[in-house]
Formats: sequence, C-alpha cells, structure tokens
Amino acid sequence: MVSEVGLGCMSFAGMYGPTSEEEAHRTLAAALELGVDFLDTSNVYGMGVSESMIGSFIRGDAEKFTIATKGAICRDPETGKRSFNNRADHLRTELEGSLRRLGVDHVALYYIHRRDPEVEIEAVMETLLTFKAEGKIGGIGFSEIAPASLRRACAVGPVDAVQSEYSLWTRYPDLGMIQSCAELDVAFVPFSPVGRGIFGSVPPDPAQFGKGDFRQGNPRFTEPNFSYNLKKVEKFRALAGDLGISPIGLSIAWCLARGPHLIPIPGTRTAEHLAECAEGSGFAMTDAVMARIDAVLPVGWAHGDRYTHEQWIGPERYC
Repeated sequence: MVSEVGLGCMSFAGMYGPTSEEEAHRTLAAALELGVDFLDTSNVYGMGVSESMIGSFIRGDAEKFTIATKGAICRDPETGKRSFNNRADHLRTELEGSLRRLGVDHVALYYIHRRDPEVEIEAVMETLLTFKAEGKIGGIGFSEIAPASLRRACAVGPVDAVQSEYSLWTRYPDLGMIQSCAELDVAFVPFSPVGRGIFGSVPPDPAQFGKGDFRQGNPRFTEPNFSYNLKKVEKFRALAGDLGISPIGLSIAWCLARGPHLIPIPGTRTAEHLAECAEGSGFAMTDAVMARIDAVLPVGWAHGDRYTHEQWIGPERYC
C-alpha cells in the first residue's frame, strides 16, 4: 500500500529547470510530512542524478519511502540519442547501478522504462521474475506499453503496475489501458498528471524554458497550439477557483476519480508545488464536479500531439 499521490522525481535532474540537492532534499522532507511515501525515479533521469539525490536523503533507509525506479533506456553520451535494451544482462547491470546510487539492496518496484522490440515481453518477464526471486525488486512494472503487451506479460507472471502519461489533456489510456489494468488487478500510475505544468496555478511561459527543458519544441507548447491550449486551461483555472482548490489539486483529484487503481505521480522539484499536488487527495470529488470539468475540458480538447516525432520513439501505440 502506498499514498494515493506519489512523487515523480524526474525534476530532480533538471528536466524542467535548474535545481539542487538541497532543494530536492527539502521536497523529499515535505513529502514525508504530507504523507506522500511513493517515489518514482529512473536510471536515466540526469543519468543517475535523481537516484543519487534520493539515496543521499534516505541514507540507506529503504523503508523511508516506497521507491520505484526503471531501466532499459540507453542514451548516447555524445549525441543524446536514445535506444532501448531489454536483455537480461543489460537490465541486471542497470538495476545494480540503480541500487548503488539509491544506497539500498532492493527497490519496491522496477519498471521496464521502454520495450525493446527485439526482445519478447515473455522473456523480459522471466528476467524480472528472476530479480524478484533474488530479492532485488519487490514488484514488476512496465512503462508506456499497450494493453495487448500487458496481457502477454501477465500470462507469464504478476505485473504490479503500468505507468503511462495520463491527464486532462492526455487521455490515450482511456482507450483500453485503464480498463485492462482494472481487469488484471494492476495499478495504473499516471505520470505528468498536471500536464507538464499546464495546469499549474501560474501558467508556464515557453519563452522561459531553459536549455534541456523537455517541453522545448514540444507540439503542445509551441505556437499556435500553446495559445489555444492556454485559453482552454484558463477556464479550468476559473473552475478550480470556484471550487476552492488549486488547479493542480483539481487535476490530481480528477485523475484519482478515474478509478481506485490509479496512483498519479506528479513531478515537482519544490515543496510548495508538492503541497498543491497532495491537496488533490483530500478533495471531495463528485459526479457533478466531474461533469463540470468535462464541460470545460472535453475529451480531445488539446491542440498538438503530446510528443514530437523523436519523443514518440519507444511508447507503444494502440487502438
């Protein structure tokens, strides 16, 4: 069992702006105070930076948080180009590196960050089940896979979680993944439930995106799409104000209302934003409020694709 809302730790690696170990530690301390005990990180977030920041905070205390990390994405150090490797020897090397950086001998959940089409998912499951039998991981997860792949994996052994982007402007998992997870008793873990900051109390300014910011060049944050999207979100912010909750909190509350098996993991590098995210867990959502949200932001309202052509490499498409 984990908190209803987790903490995505990609921001600790500077993916949405500069940060520091001190700020990351302040955010992690705030998470403990708020009862947010589920952390999500990866070996490639800052090429180990995020994991190392968590490791220096917990100091070997694996019980302080329920930690999930990931492996399988490879980055060329010179070009930054991504590739994927799901082979057993590679995953073992990456997992052991993650454990060293975190300063623990096991993690509660280990994801395959992206599927390698050259390795059958059944073989990947056998590798993960071996890690589980060795006590290195507690549970098995996959990120950005299709429902059909999930069913194949579950035929080999238990899958504990599937992670995909899901929010009020990214509804693709509604086309089968959320339903499949519910049927197969798999947790669904939405990342970017606050729309990479679009549902923040203060809207993001693409002109201020720094070097390396994931949103640079992203179709939804470039013109004319961004201006269209901002106008729609302003109505959502007004609705949140009428309801007495921050737009961040309302977007999280909406996500939680989509099913009891959903555990959103908003990413932030500050304690203040984390408090707004946690606020969503205490909001008394009703069918009437859900209908008002749907009227303001109906399915398919977002302008622009969620990824560029290059960013689309890896996630499995379906439907």
